[in-house]
Amino acid sequence: MKWISVFILIFFLQNVDAQTDLLVSNDGDIQMTPITHATLVLQWDHKTIYIDPYGGSDKFTPFPPADLICITHPHGDHLNQETLRGLDLTKAILVAPQAVIDELGDIKFKEIVMLSNGEESEILGLTVQAVPMYNLPDDDSSRHPKGWGNGYVLTIGGDRLYFSGDTEDIPEMRMLSNIDYAFVCMNLPYTMDVDQAADAVLDFAPKVVYPYHYRGQGGLSDVEKFKSLVNAGNPAIEVRLRNWYP
Repeated sequence: MKWISVFILIFFLQNVDAQTDLLVSNDGDIQMTPITHATLVLQWDHKTIYIDPYGGSDKFTPFPPADLICITHPHGDHLNQETLRGLDLTKAILVAPQAVIDELGDIKFKEIVMLSNGEESEILGLTVQAVPMYNLPDDDSSRHPKGWGNGYVLTIGGDRLYFSGDTEDIPEMRMLSNIDYAFVCMNLPYTMDVDQAADAVLDFAPKVVYPYHYRGQGGLSDVEKFKSLVNAGNPAIEVRLRNWYP
């Protein structure tokens, strides 16, 4: 039975590797593996970074324990206590807004760094900047009020990676600059539709954009339409479609 278990593990690892993208940077390339929804793993310079770990701890079995975890906001598909409880967090530094830290309960990290919108921190040889994420209009009806959660811009190997969190096409997103890789949400009624997302991407013009977090109440968003809208508006932006819902 042992050899069967080894075979299954090898097969699983091969499947994960097949989804891994290489993000070329100026100081060592970054391996990016989509996990599910808004969850991904980055590996760079012998460091492992989890973004919004969700979907069960078994999904992270092929990867080393996290050195850094960034969580955008407290909703269960971003701050997922069940997943966190199954992970080895002994060396993990958590970066999160206060709203996330308030919901951690007894979950322990090596260190916790609280960032609010507009703040940044140097961690493990990279820079983590918290940027706004919120719904429009920003009023009492908002599912994601301004300041409650963070998007993130990570500067890794000299390149800037933007993770939108749950947001609409807010002015702060449109004013981003020098983004090399962008991960942009698009699902109604929680964030924005494909047209809004494409229009915002055309404004801040990242070199590469990944649509992610694109499952909503009506199913999966039309990411092919997103790609066509972006490419029609600016063919220089590379749109990478990956399977975030295997």
